[in-house]
Amino acid sequence: MARILPADADAIRQAATILRRGGLVAFPTETVYGLGADATNESAVRAMFAVKGRPANHPVIVHLADAAQLDAVVADVPALARRLATAFWPGPMTLVLHRSERVSPLITGSLDTVGIRVPGHPVAQALLREFAGPLAAPSANRFGRVSCTRAEHVAEELQDRVNLILDGGECQVGLESTIVDVSRGQPAILRPGAVTAEQIEAALGGPLAGQSPTAPRVSGSLPSHYAPHAMVEIVTADQLEPRAYHLAGEGKRVAVISRRWLPIHDPRVFVITAPGDDEELARSLYALLRRADELKCDVVVTTLPVEQGLGAAIADRLRRAAGPRAV
Repeated sequence: MARILPADADAIRQAATILRRGGLVAFPTETVYGLGADATNESAVRAMFAVKGRPANHPVIVHLADAAQLDAVVADVPALARRLATAFWPGPMTLVLHRSERVSPLITGSLDTVGIRVPGHPVAQALLREFAGPLAAPSANRFGRVSCTRAEHVAEELQDRVNLILDGGECQVGLESTIVDVSRGQPAILRPGAVTAEQIEAALGGPLAGQSPTAPRVSGSLPSHYAPHAMVEIVTADQLEPRAYHLAGEGKRVAVISRRWLPIHDPRVFVITAPGDDEELARSLYALLRRADELKCDVVVTTLPVEQGLGAAIADRLRRAAGPRAV
């Protein structure tokens, strides 16, 4: 298993040294745990892609300590991008901008754009400042699988393929950052997250653009993503019980993730109670999906939240978890 250290000052210094030597370090952000590599070291970036099993054409996000470092990694920063950075950084928002020549196409999947984020988690901030450079950092899990919100989840996922895991406790947001394209005029959300469309429009003083089919590829945009080993089915609330009994009747072990108590009495069905509050549900969603795998369930049956505010991001993750998987 990977080495896990409490994220104190000494561990952060060790982590920065590992990164300078081309190693890989998993660290907490307010969203999920990230798998960090020196963004200026192509060998380290290749190793990061290999550890995740990530396709080379799928871009990763570059993390900075401060918005003042933007000009070092992007070709130009529109005024709207600076407005969003001022409003939401440090925090769970990624801005897609035109990359500078200093950013390797390995990071961007050969696109001319790059996703940039300034995380708000104190451990991520301390590591970035100690390292004193940009970190390429996708989520610290195997590609397409459930993201990690606890250090022990990273260890289970990546085992000894990562040099060090900084343990900063459970991530407080629990879902990946909102990705906003600001590379082509009016901003557009490419991936919903904790910063909601309503909050972004309030900061901009106007509406967001709709998502275009020609928008840049970004992290978490494939039809199947964030998936546990169990298959995931989305049903309506009144279908939860009958669908669970039907699947159990076929001999399957079934996890039912529900916000309400269900009187299901079948040894093959496991009811996993989900929080009623959207913020709490977002924080615990990936742990709930992991719990279904711990129970060795074949199928997860669940419902979608109301798709407003943070509920839109939760629904996005569940739909992708339920998406068609490659054979």
